[in-house]
Amino acid sequence: MNDGVDALLGELRVRAGVARGSVSRAGRLGFLRSLVDPFERLSEPELSVVERVPCDGYRRDRVELEVLPGIRFGAYVLVPDGIRAPSPGVLAVHGHGYGSRQIIGLGADDSSDADGNDLYGRFAVQLVRRGLVVIAPDVVGFGERMTDVDRAYDSAAPSSCYRLSMELMMSGYTLTGLRIAELLGVLDAVAAHPDIDRDRIGIFGHSGGSLWSMIAMALDERIRAGVLCGFANTFADSFLAVHHCACNFVPGLLTVAEQPDLLALLAPRPLFLESGAEDPIFPASGFRSAVESVSAVYTDLEAADCFRSDLVPGVEHAVSGRLSYDWLAETLTGPGTAPTL
Repeated sequence: MNDGVDALLGELRVRAGVARGSVSRAGRLGFLRSLVDPFERLSEPELSVVERVPCDGYRRDRVELEVLPGIRFGAYVLVPDGIRAPSPGVLAVHGHGYGSRQIIGLGADDSSDADGNDLYGRFAVQLVRRGLVVIAPDVVGFGERMTDVDRAYDSAAPSSCYRLSMELMMSGYTLTGLRIAELLGVLDAVAAHPDIDRDRIGIFGHSGGSLWSMIAMALDERIRAGVLCGFANTFADSFLAVHHCACNFVPGLLTVAEQPDLLALLAPRPLFLESGAEDPIFPASGFRSAVESVSAVYTDLEAADCFRSDLVPGVEHAVSGRLSYDWLAETLTGPGTAPTL
């Protein structure tokens, strides 16, 4: 017996739907900004190169960043050989896993990931091979950025998402807000990087990385184009229907926006939504619903040509890139001008 709990949840969803029906675009942006504002960024981010490795067709720099006071973390910067600086740049944002190494062709132990056949497909490498300067930060809570407590308690723990989410929530903050604040600080560093054209910056995320990329793009128009993989859906079909990590949830968000409402905040800037047709946690039906809603917004803004989507047959929760890699490169560099190294 569940004593009507399911009915209560259904009623609360109805109330949330009524509430968000009266929320304006400005109201939604204000809500998202309220998640980030408590985390004050440095006026000038600090970036130092700690390792430089020549790779096949590009250079891989390991850097250390400080974008919030007192918090230092690592990132990789991939620079194509022979570029004419400043060149287009992309923030590459991983989701759950072992950190930025997973998207740049390294294993968790820094060994070479020769095949890259996991859910990320080494997408940062795919982008640098198309002539884009790529910066891939380590997102807090994963890999080497797990908390000391989690490492001591369970050395095999996959992340610190739960601990960080709960502790921040108890203090009135969210892990989503912290992650996006850091991402916007990385954007500050990207805009100041000598190899990057600050007027041609894009973002590419997968899974949770797409959640943070979406909100960062909504809040900062320096991000001129975005690719969101393995995420676009409705909350009703994904977060509220299938088990998801606690780090994805934000108190009160459903009273402000459904996911398509948030995606619509990116219009009319160029946007590409990609999903696997067999994705078990972001179902195809929800993806189609989101695409229909977002497409209508772009059409209303006379920007239909700026919106693309791809529901990839046979793919589960993984990056395909069969269309999105070239789309982002051409969007940032111009049609027919993006090289493939």
